[in-house]
Amino acid sequence: MQITKDIFLVGVNDRTIDLFEGQYEVPNGMAYNSYAIIDKEIAVMDSVDGKFSAEWLSNIKTALGGRKPNYLVVQHMEPDHSGSIVAFVNEYPEAKIVSSAKAFLMMKNYFGTDFSEKQVVVGEGSKLSLGNRTLTFFTAPMVHWPEVIVTYDEADKVLFSADGFGKFGATDTDEDWACEARRYYFGIVGKYGVQVQALLKKLAGLELQIICPLHGPVLKENLAYYLGLYNTWSSYGVESEGVLIAYTSVYGHTKEAVELLKAELEKNGCAKVVVNDLARVDVAEAVEDAFRYGKIVLATTTYNGEIFPFMREFILHLTERNFQNRTVGFIENGSWAPMATKVMRGMLEKCKNLQYTEAGVKILSALTEENRGQITALAEELCK
Repeated sequence: MQITKDIFLVGVNDRTIDLFEGQYEVPNGMAYNSYAIIDKEIAVMDSVDGKFSAEWLSNIKTALGGRKPNYLVVQHMEPDHSGSIVAFVNEYPEAKIVSSAKAFLMMKNYFGTDFSEKQVVVGEGSKLSLGNRTLTFFTAPMVHWPEVIVTYDEADKVLFSADGFGKFGATDTDEDWACEARRYYFGIVGKYGVQVQALLKKLAGLELQIICPLHGPVLKENLAYYLGLYNTWSSYGVESEGVLIAYTSVYGHTKEAVELLKAELEKNGCAKVVVNDLARVDVAEAVEDAFRYGKIVLATTTYNGEIFPFMREFILHLTERNFQNRTVGFIENGSWAPMATKVMRGMLEKCKNLQYTEAGVKILSALTEENRGQITALAEELCK
């Protein structure tokens, strides 16, 4: 795929994968992007998963039309992007490797060598001339690994953004960008909002026309939309007005309360109400919704003096990703010693800027008229 006159996409699509990073469902596969910049000298941006080395090298040869690359730029050392470095070195032994000092340390761990005779070490503000164009490198530590760099090509106003602005799904998948980019961001990068904000500040002074991520499609139009979403996500802001109800239910009584709350919220004018059964939904989808909407209700049962396992796992996913700036309500169910609200609130106590509803729901086994009144009060408070 030709991106500009001199930049080509030479990556691969993985349609064999079922779980990315061993946990994220990717029904539409995964893209491992790599780019060739053709100038007086040639730079290849990142490699691909080792299972696709031969296909990747074939793509490079096609794009280069008989020429050989002078550099391999390694922006990120995660194996889905670094897995074919050795194959590249074997194919092009005269090429140099351009990367951060920390990345070369990681290469030693992965490959038993740091390619010392091929190293071109770059850091914040380093530049590499290819002839008619110069690449400028910016460090992006913990977005989302410590060695990450991103690269700016001023000639074509292109940002090679490493894992930033990436998404799940192969490049030939026809699907909404934001949905799978959001799930990708909060699943993989979400903990590091402060670091993403720092990177966005560095990028603010650049003129951008194209963003080339390591996953998903090349972004060419309406870049303000993508940058705006990344700013919202990384600052833990509210993207969409709405209420998420995340619940678990053993015998159906908690589910009944959730369904009643949903109806009450809609009756009170909350246009967007999303309900996730945590025992059945992809947890990454539920996490995505929790960070998308400004209000969340957690509904679960007391279980072994604690809370139901799926709810515990969900809250752990939130807290380890720095969940914050939200309004939280609770529905608990406990037949003889209800503890769920106390446990859930305790798990959230280190989260920043959470506001808790005054109204709450405490069910003792099955719904009562008192519980219905509590649900009505909770809905009214959430819809203010």
